[in-house]
Amino acid sequence: MEQEVGKVSHYYDKLGVAILDLSAPLSVGDTVKFKKGEQEFKQKVDSIQVEHQAVQTAKPGDQVGIKVDQKVKDGVEVYKVS
Repeated sequence: MEQEVGKVSHYYDKLGVAILDLSAPLSVGDTVKFKKGEQEFKQKVDSIQVEHQAVQTAKPGDQVGIKVDQKVKDGVEVYKVS
């Protein structure tokens, strides 16, 4: 089962960090899927930062940064996978 948790608003290529605008809660340890058209990949959330501070959980409306395994583009949808 998948639940949309947000969208990528920016990607920092040199850092390998995606900035997400959250529409649902997200926690360290969750597995997420990045999906746009036919392209998709899954990964575990190892860390979340809100305004450069590490947090364990972020809530809807937060803008968060997470380290990603692959390059992502702005507008990519992010889903929590259970």
